[in-house]
Amino acid sequence: MNTIEVCFSPKLYEDRLTRDNFVVVIVDILRATTSICTAFKNGAKSLIPVPSIEEAKEYKKKGYIVASEKDGKVLDFADFGNSAFDFSEENVKGKVVAYSTTNGTKAIELAKDAEQVVMGSFINLRALSDWLIDKDKNVVILCAGWKNKFNLEDSVFAGVLVENLIDSGNFDPDCDSALAALDLWKTAETDLLGFIEKAAHRHRLKKLGLDDVLEYSFTLNTSDVVPVLKDGKIVCAKRV
Repeated sequence: MNTIEVCFSPKLYEDRLTRDNFVVVIVDILRATTSICTAFKNGAKSLIPVPSIEEAKEYKKKGYIVASEKDGKVLDFADFGNSAFDFSEENVKGKVVAYSTTNGTKAIELAKDAEQVVMGSFINLRALSDWLIDKDKNVVILCAGWKNKFNLEDSVFAGVLVENLIDSGNFDPDCDSALAALDLWKTAETDLLGFIEKAAHRHRLKKLGLDDVLEYSFTLNTSDVVPVLKDGKIVCAKRV
């Protein structure tokens, strides 16, 4: 049996139980991993995750398209921000995009030395689940959270992914965090958008007028892409 572990915050990653033969699933539902999946859905060639604003500025100087935000706001030097709707075909098809966000790209940086790193969102849930089942490795779900704090949206996604993996018959939750995430999903699944009304980041985005992407971000299985980290870039491992 393969194990499943959930890190509800990047601060918990270094103390994870899972040490061998594992894949890390990065989760930042609002908004980085949803936007990354959307970018590949719309034909992006690759994304370069950039952990700091200073590095993002350097990529801009080198002539790269840059998507960058801090605390939800597009930075003045960036071509566009972090909404999934920014990653349209017009903006990304066939292109390489340097990408920096408040939480998501920092989580990717934290996990970059793992054997494999993959991006998870509600929109690619089934494709991701199938890919993980085929990999037949232990799974660590790393929630990007909000500034190293727990958040609801990433944690409830961890729960539905845990459910899918357990239902395959090849995985066993290895820690209470996986079971807690599963319970959270069971509470939320009948009215996911209603449940997410409780989430603090949902209201941060609303105050900024950036919550138009909410329904899209919590719609399951609209994309069959599986973005993975390879040699410092995010590329598409699967597009059926």
